[in-house]
Amino acid sequence: MPTTKTTAEGRFAYGGLDRLFHERARLAILTTLASRPSGVAFADLKALCSLTDGNLSRHLRQLRDAGVIDMRKKADTGRPRTLLRISAEGRRRFLAYLDVLEAVVRDAAVASRGEAPRPARGGSDPGFLPA
Repeated sequence: MPTTKTTAEGRFAYGGLDRLFHERARLAILTTLASRPSGVAFADLKALCSLTDGNLSRHLRQLRDAGVIDMRKKADTGRPRTLLRISAEGRRRFLAYLDVLEAVVRDAAVASRGEAPRPARGGSDPGFLPA
């Protein structure tokens, strides 16, 4: 379980924000795929994420090369269709990324109210109460 630092130095560094996921288009793609375990057709994913063919293809290639998604070609009604799914490893990594992102949001809210920071779930700093 990722933790955030509770000292002033590096407090808001968030090393667990996976750069592969921390990009608007890839975040949209992974959120869509994570919410649809049976998969999504390329054309549907393109519409759901408001991306062009080329832009979606470029991001999918990066995600596939990282082992985060699975791409399968199917022949439906004579036309090949690409079906996309998040891989087991991709789901694990994406959920870990979301845990860190939740810590970012929580820390930003706490900091904006001027409260003392709290450790992320699983944090062990005795000076703070768990969230």
